[in-house]
Amino acid sequence: MAMHYLVEKGTEYAKLAVELDKKGEYEKAVKYYKAAIDLFSKYLSLYPDNSLADFYKDLIAKYKLRVEILEKYMEKSSLPASGPGDRSADEVEVLMPDKRSNKKKFDDLVDLEDVKKALKRAVIYPVKTPHLYPLGWPKGILLFGPPGCGKTEISIALANEINAALINVSPATIMSKWLGEAEKNVAKVFNKAREIASGGTPVIIFIDEVDGLFQEFSDEVGGEKRMRNQFLMEMDGLKEKENSRLPVFVIGATNKPWKLDIGFIRRFEKRIYVPPPDREVRKALFKYYIDKLAVVYKLEDIDFDKLAEMTEGYSSADIASIVKEVQNNIAEELNEKGDGKDNSVERKIRMDDFIQVINKRKPSISPKMIEAYKIWQDQHGAL
Repeated sequence: MAMHYLVEKGTEYAKLAVELDKKGEYEKAVKYYKAAIDLFSKYLSLYPDNSLADFYKDLIAKYKLRVEILEKYMEKSSLPASGPGDRSADEVEVLMPDKRSNKKKFDDLVDLEDVKKALKRAVIYPVKTPHLYPLGWPKGILLFGPPGCGKTEISIALANEINAALINVSPATIMSKWLGEAEKNVAKVFNKAREIASGGTPVIIFIDEVDGLFQEFSDEVGGEKRMRNQFLMEMDGLKEKENSRLPVFVIGATNKPWKLDIGFIRRFEKRIYVPPPDREVRKALFKYYIDKLAVVYKLEDIDFDKLAEMTEGYSSADIASIVKEVQNNIAEELNEKGDGKDNSVERKIRMDDFIQVINKRKPSISPKMIEAYKIWQDQHGAL
């Protein structure tokens, strides 16, 4: 049985099930949900390593749950739980500037100066002085680089710099559990962004792990293709005359830029490399986090240069985790001894505390990985 037949027929049955579910024809809906589950299950058994396998596994689980709910309803004549017609699922979650707990701005982030400069040129200056840009400004920005190096953090800081509303998009929020509605979800996100921006508030649509939505699928089927086409159409629409002056920006973050579809890459006019921390930045990061520990603990002979030297290939997140692990180890030691209740802590943090943790952790970034990013940057980078 051909792969495309399994998925397309399964999608057809799933859509029919959803429509019947909405109309209250639950017995028929259950029949078609089960047919869709059967076809998607056969698809997974034949192609377990397919790039969309996790999506269809999740879909099957949710359809099975819906079948269970409907069957109980038909048995007991009780009201069914929320299903595809549930209005709350249609809402687009927006984090307005005054509602965000993370208030960090660029000055609060250690390093990434080249990235900050590129984002100032692409986003901050156009928002502050739109009259200086009669030809418009970039609407799409791609941040790429190794995991744990600050792509998400700097995107939030950017939103705080311009007091922007932040709409966080993920594969889960776009690929609806009710198959066939993904393109509608995309339209809702952009409609909401334009609505907010029309009132004068800048909007950042942030897509983390963007490769999960827009990688090159050799086995792409109808539903995914429609969703991707809708997204590309919406991004193109931001450049059209009626929307060209609206402060709406799409920022995508990825650890795997080489997996992105070329048509999607081209929609991002700015493609910015977010590098791992170099030696001086690693030293600054250790100082930043250890200074926070120094509020509680005394420090003894901390060699920041040596710490930076020992952590070649470690990401910013790795360094934060190292310092936190040192804190946890010492807190555990004090609690075991019964000394943790006293606010006057005598236990000093020593260099050996860090060396022990570092020796147990491997760097998350390899030279081979860095070379791959440099090659992609040479081919597609656009500051």
